[in-house]
Amino acid sequence: MALTGRAALVAALGVVVVLVAPRPGSALAGVCLVLAAAILVDLALAGSVRPLRFHRSGETLVRLGQRATVELVVENPGSRRVRGVLRDAWPPSAGASPRVMRLDVPPGERRRLTVTLTPTRRGDRESVAVTVRSVGPLGLAARQGRHRSPWAVRVLPPFLSRKHLPARLARLRELEGRHPALVRGQGTEFDSLREYVVGDDVRSIDWRATARRHDVVVRTWRPERDRRVLIVLDTGRTSAGRVGEAPIPLAGAPADGGGPGSGRGARPVPGWPRLDWSMDAALLLSALAARAGDRVDFLAHDRAVRAWVSGASRTELLSSLVNAMAPIEAELVEADSRGMVSAILARAKRRCLVVLLTDLNAAALDEGLMPVLPQLSSRHLVLVAAVSDPRVADMAARKGTAEEVYDAAAAERTRLDRRRITARLRRHGVEVVDAPPDDIAPALADAYLALKAAGRL
Repeated sequence: MALTGRAALVAALGVVVVLVAPRPGSALAGVCLVLAAAILVDLALAGSVRPLRFHRSGETLVRLGQRATVELVVENPGSRRVRGVLRDAWPPSAGASPRVMRLDVPPGERRRLTVTLTPTRRGDRESVAVTVRSVGPLGLAARQGRHRSPWAVRVLPPFLSRKHLPARLARLRELEGRHPALVRGQGTEFDSLREYVVGDDVRSIDWRATARRHDVVVRTWRPERDRRVLIVLDTGRTSAGRVGEAPIPLAGAPADGGGPGSGRGARPVPGWPRLDWSMDAALLLSALAARAGDRVDFLAHDRAVRAWVSGASRTELLSSLVNAMAPIEAELVEADSRGMVSAILARAKRRCLVVLLTDLNAAALDEGLMPVLPQLSSRHLVLVAAVSDPRVADMAARKGTAEEVYDAAAAERTRLDRRRITARLRRHGVEVVDAPPDDIAPALADAYLALKAAGRL
């Protein structure tokens, strides 16, 4: 049961009656009895919410930054009209609108209500409950009940780096020799023979074909196809740090990306976690590698395997990846590098390109990855990609006050540590990509194309 504002208004009018009545005690008792009787009658005449039935339909998948529509059908099998309000409870990060809706369902009929979701976080967003408040004809009291009407919407990564894909595909076509510019590929798979021109590598001369044709002939090559690329996503504590500005506002970040003008006296809030930037880079690399004819697998790991995608076809790869990435959240624990390497070696029996998306945190890598890296790099070609924090460069450049000088010194120490760990990784034969959030996806794609062009896959 719930009382409405009208009941409070009637009670206030009753107080006035009691104040002006010659016998206040009797007047108070009479007002209370009349009000209680009216409330009981109103409750008796209000439609029951217990027999209501609910049916849902609508979208179950939506990309972060887009909107999804979910429809709720309310059926009234009872004998009384249900008139009042309905609240469809979703998590705050689902961005449900409207939260409260007017409801008027005659007996034996149904009504369709529409809820629009604008999620601010990845993952599965589920409806908690549906609460209905049925108001009586006098508007003094209402019956209230709560029902379960489950529905889940999976919020997928937005894949904002898709805009870089056409330019990288054009470069891939150049490598494969299908571009009108006829740029010669440098892979190791034999493609065809052609006449020698000035500038060709003399090591490509085919002496047998030259002897047969009485002219100098060179072999042309194309980048390798059907190679395997294993993308490994580190979901440990270092992936939880927010960096850059959020192109799409996430929960806990201001709508304008957390810049200095994000509110009067507001403290700037960084944008996306490193995990989301890494996911975006992984999606661009996966799309590019699939178009290049390579097989792409995906592994998410911290202290255990969080997701594993293998054997997806070229047409199903992206949908499989975004579905696997959607519910992944950064775990506030130190990643188990030894367990991660063991999981990689168990799943990749033959030599492949292992792309590890992590952070170049010197302390974490010194104690975690570096001791077991030789075990991995001896069997596979390893590429480490990390998202750097652009605020560190800003801090290093500001030296106007004493506080800024100390901040600049700390920032410079951080940059030196990253350069030191990068040099150590490269001494182990590991390729390293360290780029700001907005550049990590295209930089990783360029590194893949460079390895492709060099015939190292």
